[in-house]
Amino acid sequence: MKPDLDYVERLVKILTNNGLSEISLEDGEQAITIRKDSPEVFAVPAQTPTTIPVKENQSEDAIKCVIDNGKVITSPMVGTFYMSTSPDAESFVEVGSEVNEGDVVCIIEAMKLMNEIKSEISGKIKQICVKNGEPVEYGQVLMYLE
Repeated sequence: MKPDLDYVERLVKILTNNGLSEISLEDGEQAITIRKDSPEVFAVPAQTPTTIPVKENQSEDAIKCVIDNGKVITSPMVGTFYMSTSPDAESFVEVGSEVNEGDVVCIIEAMKLMNEIKSEISGKIKQICVKNGEPVEYGQVLMYLE
C-alpha cells in the first residue's frame, strides 16, 4: 500500500519546518523514511574558469554559465527554479543586485512545496545560470557572485 501524497507532503513540511535531516515513521505494515541530504545552500569560491555544460536536450537559448572568478550559490535540492513568488512579482535578485548573507535569492519548488533559497554569502550577482521555471538538480550552480 502506497502512502498518500498529502501524508508525505505533511511529513516533508515537518522535516523542513523543524530543521530535521531525516524523519522515519512506521505504521503497522507501512514504513516511510524521508531524508534531506543538505539543509543549506552551498557557497564555494570558484578556483578556475568554469563552464556549466548545456545538456543536449535543452533548447538552443539555454543559459551557458561561464565565469572566471567568483563565489557560487548551488541548489540544495532537486526541483523547479523560480526567480520570484509569482509570474507577475518582482524577481528576488537580478544581475548586478547586491546580496547579503541570509537574503532570499530564489525559490525552488520540490514536491509542491516552495523552498526559499537564502544566500550564505554576500556579494554582487555576476551571473544567473538558470532560467525561471527550469528544473534544477542537487548541487547545480544557480548563481555566481563577486
